[in-house]
Parts: sequence; C-alpha cells; structure tokens
Amino acid sequence: MTRSNALGEYLRARRELVDPADAGLRVVGVRRTPGLRREEVATLAGISADYYLRLEQGRDRNPSPPVLEALARVFGLDAEATQYLMGLSAARPRAPRRPRREVVPAGTRQLLDVLGLPAFVESRMFEVLAANRLATALSPRILPGTNRLRDLLLDPDERDLYPDWDQAIGGMIAAFRTSIGDDVDDPRVERLVGELSLASEEFRRLWARHDVRPLAGAPTRMRHPEVGLLELRREKLAIGDSGGQLLVIYHAEPGSDSARGLALLGSLAATGPDVTATARRAGG
Repeated sequence: MTRSNALGEYLRARRELVDPADAGLRVVGVRRTPGLRREEVATLAGISADYYLRLEQGRDRNPSPPVLEALARVFGLDAEATQYLMGLSAARPRAPRRPRREVVPAGTRQLLDVLGLPAFVESRMFEVLAANRLATALSPRILPGTNRLRDLLLDPDERDLYPDWDQAIGGMIAAFRTSIGDDVDDPRVERLVGELSLASEEFRRLWARHDVRPLAGAPTRMRHPEVGLLELRREKLAIGDSGGQLLVIYHAEPGSDSARGLALLGSLAATGPDVTATARRAGG
C-alpha cells in the first residue's frame, strides 16, 4: 500500500471481502470476481457510482465522515477498522522523516530487570528493543535487534512455539497494519513489507486483506520445549513519550499449570546467559 492512494486500496480490499449475500443482495448467475461490485457498494452506501469510483481510484481523497461511516457499514467494519478508515482519509502528505535511533527509557529498562515475568519492549514496527532474561527463555528469538513479525513468519522454530500459529500470525499482521497506520512510506516499513512479501505467501495473502486489530492484550498459547504447553495472557502497554513503543508482558493465571510452568522457566533461566546487558545496549 502506498500513501498516494492508501484510501482507495483499502476500500477495494474490503469490498472484495464482502459476500453479496451478507450485504442483503440477491446473487444471480456466476460472478467473475469476488466480493461486491463498485456500483453495489455505492447503492448500499447511498452515494453515486461515479463518486465511489473516484474514491477507489484516488481522484477524490476527502470524503465526508458520513460517507466513510456509510462505507464502513457496507463493509461490516468494526470500531477499530472504522477508525483506521477515517485516519486514511484524514492523512496528508508530509515531508519524509529521517529515521531516528530508538531509545528505551531508562525506567523501563530497569523495570525489565526486576519484573518477574517474561517482558520486552517493541517498536511500532514490532522490532525488539530490549528484553529480560525470562522473555528470551520463553523464546530465544526475543532478543534486541530481532523483529517479531519476521520471526513468527519465517523462523520455523519460532513458528513451532505456537500451536495456534494461523490465528497468531493473522492477528499480528492486522496489529502491524494498525501500528504503522498511514505511515506506509517510511523506508523501514517499505523494506520490511517488501522482504516479507517476497518470502512468505501467507504474508502476501493476509496483508492484501487490509485487516486491522487493536494493539491490545490477548490470550496466547505457547508450546515450550522444556516446560510444555503454556496458556498465557499477553499484555501490550504503551510507554509514554517513546514514539509508540510498547511494553509486552506475558503472565498466567495464578495457581494454574501455566503459572507453575512459568515459575519453572524462571528457575531454568536463572542459570542461563544474561541478556540484560544486550538489552541495555540496544536501548541506549
């Protein structure tokens, strides 16, 4: 997706995912393309077919909020996706930004050291900026300098940790799109999306859907080679004045088998290599 027609590309992607029957349309004959036709979207949204065509082609990039809300209803968008749609319309070209070095706040680095749970800091692009010993014990790929999206897609060992990999990767790609928002011309985003598009058919398929998902906590399951199946909660907490960095923490229900598994993992990690110094160097 390029900034030049981000809104149009999103509208087209969502249109192609809507089953005409779900939109209340009577389907007659065989359709050559999936989803709704442009004129059907226009009719359901109460706008002209020519105006909707201009929106998809990028010839009109400033639809009113009522028009966007009508399109969101036609496409069945939830609140998060509707907000994302509104943001694409409101986007304005801006001067290219010089990539800056990510610096993890000193207080957050200290918190990682004393927190008795697997935790790490990630950037808006899901790059690991700092990680504590328990996080690396949970997954050896949670190390400063790695990228969670790349590893979950391309590293077979990382993929094996997730028994629900299909669900996990779909959610991560949707959250990644939410995280970068309309900042698609950032050279780092372009390189990562280009790399993953070439290397992963699954990424190409899911990226083309233009799904978005909140950057929020969620349940997750991991099958650890040493402590077995872990049913965890993953929390993503925004770090103030950090440019979009998130503190990611894994925890389990107290008294559960998974909590005991995390405790065992902590004992094993206590005798392993200390990654805190590496995390500090990556965080500045």
